Amino acid sequence: MNNFEQIRSHLVSSGYRLTLLDPFVACVELSLAQGKRHQAIFLAELQDDDDRNYLRVSTAIAPTTGMDARRALAFNWQSRVGYLAVGELDGVPYLQLCENRPYDCLNAAEIDRLVLEIGGTGDEMERRMSAGGDLL
Repeated sequence: MNNFEQIRSHLVSSGYRLTLLDPFVACVELSLAQGKRHQAIFLAELQDDDDRNYLRVSTAIAPTTGMDARRALAFNWQSRVGYLAVGELDGVPYLQLCENRPYDCLNAAEIDRLVLEIGGTGDEMERRMSAGGDLL
């Protein structure tokens, strides 16, 4: 994949449910657990200092207020994918699971793997952090 438009085209042609289509951001709505749970996965283009393009795949887990960071970090330590970060959604800090990949090593199968793995792992983290809730 050489640009974000190729990534977006792959998402559309693969039948993902897209709920946001901005120039360099897309949101995939995953249905999990036979439709009982849902997880929004954001894909966005980033550039490093050398103008190299990266794809960030991320999903919000839970608001950070009242959260036990040790539980989140212990889960992340056991996980084989992604890393944890804090990002804002509508001015509220949220724990996020995300992974960045350079475009030059992306193909369609890797994009599918990232969306499904970040989505599934993010939903599992959300379920554990919110006592079974499905906030996002």
